[in-house]
This record gives sequence, structure tokens and C-alpha cells, in this order.
Amino acid sequence: MAEAVVEKEKTPKYDVNKLEGVEKASILLLSLTEDDAAQILKFLEPKQVQALGSAMAAMDDMTQDKITAVHTHFIDEIQNYSTIGFKSQDFVRRALTSALGEDKAAHLLDQILTGSGAKGLESLKWMDSKQVATIIRNEHPQIQTIVMSYLEPEQSAEILAQFPEKVRLDLLMRVANLEEVQPAALQELNEIMEKQFAGQAGAQAAKMGGLKSAANIMNYLDTNIEGQLMDAIRETDEEMSQQIQDLMFVFDNLIDVDDRGIQAILRETQQESLMKAIKGADEELRNKITGNMSKRAAEMLLDDLEAMGPVRLSEVEAAQKEILSIARRLADAGEVMLGGGGGEEFV
Repeated sequence: MAEAVVEKEKTPKYDVNKLEGVEKASILLLSLTEDDAAQILKFLEPKQVQALGSAMAAMDDMTQDKITAVHTHFIDEIQNYSTIGFKSQDFVRRALTSALGEDKAAHLLDQILTGSGAKGLESLKWMDSKQVATIIRNEHPQIQTIVMSYLEPEQSAEILAQFPEKVRLDLLMRVANLEEVQPAALQELNEIMEKQFAGQAGAQAAKMGGLKSAANIMNYLDTNIEGQLMDAIRETDEEMSQQIQDLMFVFDNLIDVDDRGIQAILRETQQESLMKAIKGADEELRNKITGNMSKRAAEMLLDDLEAMGPVRLSEVEAAQKEILSIARRLADAGEVMLGGGGGEEFV
């Protein structure tokens, strides 16, 4: 018996800290029944569901040690930080408000505490961008503007790309000039959306749109569309174009990301994409990136870069966009802090 105990103690435990948050969540969900996992997923945002779905589909090395480590970690977290059974609604309300702000938290709490599903405007977040563009294509530009401001910038950028160039310009400038939407107007828009695809969402006063919203949408546009749109805005309103440009997070802004953040981004980046991206970077940013790699990896990268022939500007810009998408995804997950233009910080 004593020998068995000794043998058990020698068995190495899996280090749960090696796993990213999305991997831990995926293992936990895969440990549940399909119905239980679905009950959890329905309360998450579309981007979170997509990230979890991808991670769950790619999960092919779920050893028992890893599963046990994740379960133990989850139980420890619950025991240390949960207020289950003691004013849990107050806890959720405060936590969500702190994390999301009053407007977003109020809407999400309404869904969680009343059991209402994603309907009205909220339903658009779960639709394909082309489908949303089709739904709002013939609506008044004011309605299109509110929808674009309401959705996540990445989805809004995909929707904007479906419109003709002149319409893109008009919509983005409307988004930049929008400040807030009154509750009655938001409720009316929800009712319009309900007529299109059934459902109704609770209306609430909300600040949306503005220069920052326009800049976020621009961040996710294809480089060619972004350039054309910025030129058109500059011709129409030079001051606005400069303000939007200042608020955009571009590749050069990576210089403001701390070393830990750069290292996290590099772990997710393919070598070929990195080579093309820094081909067009200035020396300071290039040094920042190589300085966060091992000496050998940095030397190999620089050697490969030197041996690399000329690269088309479009390929460089596409690689930079790819890395920026990784940076924003990690920022959304709270793993990286991105420094925006104008001295602002956002995650």
C-alpha cells in the first residue's frame, strides 16, 4: 500500500498554467453533456462562441492529467472567488458593470436574469455579415448607421465592405458624427428588426458611434478599402480624417505594447507572416519585436529576412493586418493591452 502511495506521488501533474484561457474553457465544456454546454454557450458573445468552438474542434490531446488539472483549477477558482448562494445577482451585476460598462452590462443582465434570448438588434451579432448587409441595404442611412455602431467593429467592417464605395463613405462619416441614441429610437429600431426576422429586444439608452467607433471599424477593413475610404474622408472633411487616423490602431502602434504583450502576439504569429510584416516596419519596431525573441530565433529571423527577396506592398500590408487581428483577439481576451492613438488605452 505504501509503495502504491509513493508511486502515485511520483506521477507528474499537468501544469494548468501552460493552457490559455480559451483552452481551459474548451476542456471544461467538452467535459459536460451537450445540453449543459449549450446552456453555457448561449450566454456568451458571438466572438467568444466562435473562439471556443474553434478551440473545441481543434482539441485532440485531452489526456486525463490535463482534464483533471483543469477540473481542479476550476473548482479552486469557484471556491476562492464565487459568491454562489450569497447575493449572486448583485455580484454578477457589479462584475459585469465593472467589466463592460453600464450600458452593455445592463443589456446582458437583462438577458441573463430574465432568461430572454438574443433578439432584435442583438440577433444581428449572430448573423453572417453578408446577411446583415442584405437586411439593412434598403433601410434609411440613419438605421444603417445605428446598426453599424451597435455591432462589433470587426463585423461592421465586414458589412461596410458589402456596400458601394460612396455608401461606405457616407456611412462611416455618419458613424463618426453619431454620439448617442435615445431609448425610444432604439426601441423603434428593434421593432423594425423584429418585423424582418421575428423577435424583440429590450431598449435602453446607449452611447454609440463617434470617432472611436469609426476608427475601430476602419481597423478591420481590408487595406485597399481602408485606404480608399480614408482618402475620400480626407477630401470631404480633413479634420475628421485626421481624428480617425489618430484613433486607429495600426501596425506601428505595436511599439507601445509592453514586452509581455509582444511575446503573446509572437506566440500566435506564423513565421512567414512575421517576416513579411516587419519587412515594412521601421528599425525601432523591428528591434522591439526581435528583442522579445530568443537570441537564436531573432538571428534566424533576421537572416531569413535578409535572404528574402522583394515583397509586394500588398503582401506586407496583409501580413500586418493578420498580426493586428491576432493582437486585437488577444486584447479582447484580456491577455494584451493595446495602446490606442491619442494616448488612450483599450482592450
